[in-house]
Amino acid sequence: MTFKTDREFAQHLDTSDPLARYRDLFNHPKHHDGNPVIYLCGNSLGLQPKSVRAYVEQELADWEAHGVEGHFRAKHPWMPYHENLTRATARLVGAQAQEVVVMNSLTVNLHLLMVSFYRPTPQRYKILIEANAFPSDQYAVKSQISFHGYDPADAFLELPLREGEVTHRMADIADMLEREGSQIALVLLGGVNYYTGQFFDLGQISTLAHKQGCVVGYDLAHAAGNVPLQLHDWDADFAAWCSYKYLNSGPGSLAGCFVHERHADRQDLPRFAGWWGHDKHTRFKMGPDFQAIPGAEGWQLSNPPILPMAALRASMDIFDEAGMEALREKSIQLTNYLAFLVDEIGPEKISYITPHEVESRGCQLSLVVASEGKRVYDAISERGVVCDWREPDVIRVAPVPLYNSYSDIYHFVEILKSVL
Repeated sequence: MTFKTDREFAQHLDTSDPLARYRDLFNHPKHHDGNPVIYLCGNSLGLQPKSVRAYVEQELADWEAHGVEGHFRAKHPWMPYHENLTRATARLVGAQAQEVVVMNSLTVNLHLLMVSFYRPTPQRYKILIEANAFPSDQYAVKSQISFHGYDPADAFLELPLREGEVTHRMADIADMLEREGSQIALVLLGGVNYYTGQFFDLGQISTLAHKQGCVVGYDLAHAAGNVPLQLHDWDADFAAWCSYKYLNSGPGSLAGCFVHERHADRQDLPRFAGWWGHDKHTRFKMGPDFQAIPGAEGWQLSNPPILPMAALRASMDIFDEAGMEALREKSIQLTNYLAFLVDEIGPEKISYITPHEVESRGCQLSLVVASEGKRVYDAISERGVVCDWREPDVIRVAPVPLYNSYSDIYHFVEILKSVL
């Protein structure tokens, strides 16, 4: 598509957008002047679906009416409530139903999965992550290394970046695995890097890492609900993701977990067990010996919080209706349009470090202002733009296909130009 810089062109794109109606399914915050903000921060916290209130109030009503019997008599009984999310979650991440479960929070899930899948030996003990990985991943990985008695200064590996570059090249990843693979116990990468917005070729990385005998796990916090995923076919051993960003489940809400089916019945994998991961048929016999549910459910610990799950159900129903294929198509168009308008301003004033190739990015562009970036960020925030600042010099902007419009992008860039 050939883009244009005028307001009418953005309005034309909105008029012809087949997903435009989904925008009205979300609550849009107001600026202090009373007008809706330009919300481009779905990569940090997604907007609230209007349907969330009814989904949550249904559970509050059932709690009021039934008390403990709501586990069996609620409209959506609480006992198997997490199963209401299973099939939609599997479709979202390209998995089989047995391979996914919603539970805990992201870093908790990563730790639980590393208990099972990071099994260092004196010959193979290192963990490989990407450069500029999210700090929580770095903390979790280094703490796991230390817990097993190894030195993070030796066992913690970062993918190298070429001088003057901030994103990774696939050839360099392949070289690193070829060179260090025999000592790497676990490859743990972010599916989409939080800082640069780079979307990794996860299928190819899995193949290369497995060829070297490495276990492969992915943190999909910035990928789930953003880019198409095929975790089963890509042959990842495990993955985890949060749901409050692109999946719109509410602040600090629950996370997802994937464990490949080949590990479903493995009894040799150690794990930190809890009773909700115990065989459903004998759970209430209260026996002393743990028997894991086959598949990802076997990594559960405790019965899940129903109210956050209800909020996530509201959003997942929207995702299921819209479909990731259509959302990805619009996401590419929105981000290409944003990139076009940013390029029109000129690299002497602003540029972006996110890969230019659409297959290597989701809906986030990480903008870098030539000078006084934080001042520019503060100024556009004052004018009603909601995005976020990440040290040392990035303004992250994420046009989300479910609720952002092309006019949002146009008005954002007009405000940006006025500030620059």
